[in-house]
Amino acid sequence: MSYPQDRYHGENGEVSASFRAAAEEPELVNAAGWETYYLATGKPTGRENDIATDGEFGLYHVRNMAPGGGTGTHFHRTMSESFFVTDGSLSVFDGKRWREAVKGDFLYVPAGGLHSFSNDTDAPVSFLMLFAPGAPREGYFEGVGHLAALSAEERREFFLAHDNHFVDLEEGPRLGR
Repeated sequence: MSYPQDRYHGENGEVSASFRAAAEEPELVNAAGWETYYLATGKPTGRENDIATDGEFGLYHVRNMAPGGGTGTHFHRTMSESFFVTDGSLSVFDGKRWREAVKGDFLYVPAGGLHSFSNDTDAPVSFLMLFAPGAPREGYFEGVGHLAALSAEERREFFLAHDNHFVDLEEGPRLGR
C-alpha cells in the first residue's frame, strides 16, 4: 500500500487548521435529551465555528444517548461509518452478531456493510461517529425527530435521501424509551 496522490502542492505549508473547544454547545439536542455535536462536517453548514472537511469526512459526537435509543439494521451505499465509544456501553451489530462496545471500543463498517446500534443499558452512552467520505448527515440527524409525523412513503423518501437503507423500514431510528 502506498500513500495517496498529493493534495497540497504548495512549497511551505499554510495556516489552515481548525479548532473546536470542548466547551462549545451541541448543534442538536433531541426530544430525548441527547446531544449531537457536529465536530467536522463534510460541507459547510453556515453555523458559527463550522469546521468543514470539503467532503473528506464527517465527525459527530453523540453524548448521553438515552436508554432505548438506537437504530434498526441498515447500510449506506455512499460512505463508511465508524463508531468509537467515549463513555458507557453501546450495543453494536456488525452484520453477523451483536457486541457490547464499551469506552475505547471501535467498530468500522464499510459502505454496504449491515450494521445497527442501540443503548440497551439503563444509563446514557456517548460515542463518536465518523462518516467517510463526508456527507450532509446534519439533515438526517435533525430530521429523525420528525419521523413520527411522516407517512410511510415520506419516511422511505427521507431515508433514501440520506443514504439510509433499512432492512426493515419499521425498525428505523429510536430516540429512547
